[in-house]
Amino acid sequence: VHRLVTYIFVYEDLISLTCGAIIIWYFAGSFEKNVGTVKHCFLTIAFAVLSALLYLLLETIVTRASEVEDAEGFMPVAFAMLGVSTTRSRMKRTLILGVRVPVVLMPWFMLCIAWFIPRSSLLGNLCGLLAGEAYGLGYCFCLDFPESVGSKLDRVFPFSLLKRVPGLKYIPGSLAERRAFESS
Repeated sequence: VHRLVTYIFVYEDLISLTCGAIIIWYFAGSFEKNVGTVKHCFLTIAFAVLSALLYLLLETIVTRASEVEDAEGFMPVAFAMLGVSTTRSRMKRTLILGVRVPVVLMPWFMLCIAWFIPRSSLLGNLCGLLAGEAYGLGYCFCLDFPESVGSKLDRVFPFSLLKRVPGLKYIPGSLAERRAFESS
């Protein structure tokens, strides 16, 4: 059961570790700014578990047709966060390689690019993207908790400790606190 979460910390070579670090920095950082550190931590675990369960379900079907790479690294969770961000985005179009495309197509374009990253599991990334899209469209509403709960969790361990770590940027749980934090 522990492997439903720990696979996101497994990297077999330096290239996949570097790609994972870039993806964590870019996608997870912007997602955390939108939801706060507490909810980001909770959703990271939830997306890891949802992606792993969906992967296990689809792996049995797909392995009959072709060989499947094992899911490892943070990319499935990053694709889940990208899926949430694009489904909930107010923007209609974005610029990709100089071409304006609908925002909802961006994660699918990124999925095609991730196919070429060494040790990247296309099925794992697809499962992460599907989990994020489902959450973004409201099908996983049970994972949402009110901002008041996030604000209360900001004051308890380990989050109260994270606020005090120098050099670590902690994002508050409530929208009003995040706006005040950004303006200061």
